[in-house]
Amino acid sequence: MTEYTPPKVWTWNKESGGRFAAINRPIAGPTSDKALPVGKHPLQLYSLGTPNGVKVTVLLEELLALGHAGAEYDAWLINIGNGEQFGSGFVDINPNSKIPALADHSTDPVTRVFESASILVYLAEKFGAFLPAGGKARVETFNWLFWAQGSAPFLGGGFGHFYAYAPIKIEYAIDRYAMEAKRQMDVLDRHLATSEYLAGSELTIADMATWPWYGALSAGALYDAGEFLDVASYTHVARWAKQIGERPAVKRGRMVNRVFGAPEMQLHERHDAGDFETKTQDKLNPPAAA
Repeated sequence: MTEYTPPKVWTWNKESGGRFAAINRPIAGPTSDKALPVGKHPLQLYSLGTPNGVKVTVLLEELLALGHAGAEYDAWLINIGNGEQFGSGFVDINPNSKIPALADHSTDPVTRVFESASILVYLAEKFGAFLPAGGKARVETFNWLFWAQGSAPFLGGGFGHFYAYAPIKIEYAIDRYAMEAKRQMDVLDRHLATSEYLAGSELTIADMATWPWYGALSAGALYDAGEFLDVASYTHVARWAKQIGERPAVKRGRMVNRVFGAPEMQLHERHDAGDFETKTQDKLNPPAAA
């Protein structure tokens, strides 16, 4: 492999290669004039069922399970592979053009909320749930919430990119980020050896921010890297991940805006609780009769 010598000034003169090359660019702002749809509920979510999107739909489904009727929401699919995050309506809510993005129409004017952790905190405070009101538990919730926000980019944009998506396999890059991914799993494993959930004995938004990434990794589903990273050795993470994954609201949250995997687990859009029974892809597109 030829060694790369960076120029004095970097210029964007070719695609970077890899799975997401067509949507990567060094500038912000919209690329098309496209308004966002608005449904019947005050909370309008624009997202995709990636780990960052799942954080929010899990919280919304958990809030509804607690009886918070005001947490009913419309979830609209934003296909980031097609560049829908660069439409003008989406950029108005999130100038960073990343999913998820939330618009709360219960306020006047409408409140926009972007960045997954910001959405989690906003909703937890709005409904008074999954975020302790004070004391050590609140501090611990924020400790682990921000740990997840700072750590996951190394797992996703670092390890995941070079292990699964880069156009060529670079040993140095894979080794660098595999080491960090395993260190992060060890941080979690040591903590969860003495704590049921991340902030103590109760489920919080810290778990909801962390589980879609590290729970999926623990299950071997993230990047098909379970064996490579020996995730089975992190037994306390596995216990925590399984415990959260078995919650009915979490199972529903994982389905929303999901466009991959088994058809019965894909609910591309969610506008009503009944959609889980009637509008998954196996119901909308049943296999043809033999």
